[in-house]
Amino acid sequence: RATQYTCMLLSYLIERKADKEKLVMKLKQLESSMSSGRKMFRLGNMVHALVAARRTTQLPDVVPRFCLTASNLTRALYFVCDAVLWLKTIGLQPDVDKPKWRNWATKCYYFSLLMNLARDWYEISWRLEQAVQEEKTKKSFWDKHNQELNCVKCDGLRSFLLLLFQILKRHPPLLLDLVKNLCDLSGPLDTLGIYKTNPGVIGFCGVLSSLVGILTLASPHLKLKQ
Repeated sequence: RATQYTCMLLSYLIERKADKEKLVMKLKQLESSMSSGRKMFRLGNMVHALVAARRTTQLPDVVPRFCLTASNLTRALYFVCDAVLWLKTIGLQPDVDKPKWRNWATKCYYFSLLMNLARDWYEISWRLEQAVQEEKTKKSFWDKHNQELNCVKCDGLRSFLLLLFQILKRHPPLLLDLVKNLCDLSGPLDTLGIYKTNPGVIGFCGVLSSLVGILTLASPHLKLKQ
């Protein structure tokens, strides 16, 4: 995935240079190959998404339970559409309406990301409320660890942004999950015509999202717990 989006980003950056046509073509071919390969590697992910959906139905808190279960179910539908597109690509199902299935896949992926972001916002809101309550009980003097937080009067945009910064700083898994979901959102927004960008932006966001994914795999403690 990181290779695919790196190729997209590089080809966008150098495509206007007159002496780089062959390199741009090779990068786009490699990007296409990586995309096709990823579709094949994702064939088993539908089962994984369904298992994850079953697991998240057991969560005690209703908001994360709903958001994560809906996210996993729509992600499973996305993998179904993706598998159909892969069959079209390799020629096993030549009659498949590719634009229609790609549109369905993008909508499923988009909704899944929105549910993940809703869950992230719920986590942030809960911690914001908790921080405000702590602030109300600690008015006498500053704590060294919470110096910036304790000097804030919780009113206004500046106070909100400072609180948000402090919370994300203290909870790296939540920050990384938020960054990854926001970066992943650039592709569906462009494909669905909600917010048009360009391959450079999508490529950069894809590389950043992939690096976050690699980091959370290498260091599981940085992955946001369900």
